[in-house]
Amino acid sequence: MPNLPETMKAVVLTGHGGLDKLQYRDCPLPLPAAAEVLIEVHACGMNNTDVWVRQGAYGTDDDPQAVASWRRGKPTLEFPRIQGADTVGKIVAVGGDVDSGRIGERVMVDFSIYNTEGDSLADIDYIGHGADGGYAEYCKVPAANAHAVDSDMSDAELATFCCAYLTGEHMLDRARVGAGERVLISGAAGGVGGGLIQLCRARGAIPYAITSSGKADAVKALGAEGVALRDHGDWVDQVRAQLRGEPLDVVADVVAGPLFKDLINLLRPEGRYTTAGAFAGPLVELDLRTLYLKHLEIHGSSQGTRQAFDRLLRYIEDGKLTANLFATYPLSEFQRAQTDFMSKGYVGKLVVMPDRFYQPVR
Repeated sequence: MPNLPETMKAVVLTGHGGLDKLQYRDCPLPLPAAAEVLIEVHACGMNNTDVWVRQGAYGTDDDPQAVASWRRGKPTLEFPRIQGADTVGKIVAVGGDVDSGRIGERVMVDFSIYNTEGDSLADIDYIGHGADGGYAEYCKVPAANAHAVDSDMSDAELATFCCAYLTGEHMLDRARVGAGERVLISGAAGGVGGGLIQLCRARGAIPYAITSSGKADAVKALGAEGVALRDHGDWVDQVRAQLRGEPLDVVADVVAGPLFKDLINLLRPEGRYTTAGAFAGPLVELDLRTLYLKHLEIHGSSQGTRQAFDRLLRYIEDGKLTANLFATYPLSEFQRAQTDFMSKGYVGKLVVMPDRFYQPVR
């Protein structure tokens, strides 16, 4: 590959544990296989999954406290691993089976490793876990996962969407959210939560949000119909007041923990609950009588389908979504970036950029 270096800078995860397991160092330049492309990374968004994988915080079916990675049943995480799912950049080289005319394309990466040709996500993995990702100067991915994007947004803005918004779109798909339905969203100041607000509006649904004091105005600006403060008064009463007697059709939850019981109780009969996270705790209290007497549905969700990614890309290119970018960091300061990310003292997304492309935003 002419005019490309033999090595690159990357953030490498060397094992489960603390921030010391993340090392910024030189790595060999990845070489694209026949059906792959090599991307010069311009920006890569940060996600909770990066932290939980590093910590081994996913547990197992039999032991919720076990140190284990994201994928149940078939472990695919190998160390060292370059994480990073939300990759945006430019194709600079292609494998032998890929049209060389793709060189120079500006692309967003669909981070999912689907493992099947159909829509089932039962065997899904992702780039940054089962294969090296975008916390690096270069990243190789299957050519089919590198999608040309036509947008006036900056690279850092585009890097706010993929993981969070694809996850959110699939949550809404799983719960069959339709136009006019009312959706209550927990964790609305975060990446998935903020994405869910905009994605509800994109399909004509009406989003209501739960967040903490100091973040209400920013969440409202994303498109929430109403905002309840979980740390100020009775948030359940606040939600009921904002609904004004109308039924709650769907709960889209990424927080769980002690909120779960009240979220379930707020649903109308035949309502739907969909989850893709448990930030406040994975073990929850569920009264099965509420579940069956109200004919409720509960949907687990993770990542999204190819069709959901295509829909997300169309939303972006049609201007139906606004980037919720809070701050950018140079790749060389990754530990500081992840420390700030874990603080949750912000609304929106944090993005890292290789040092030579770094543009400060805050």
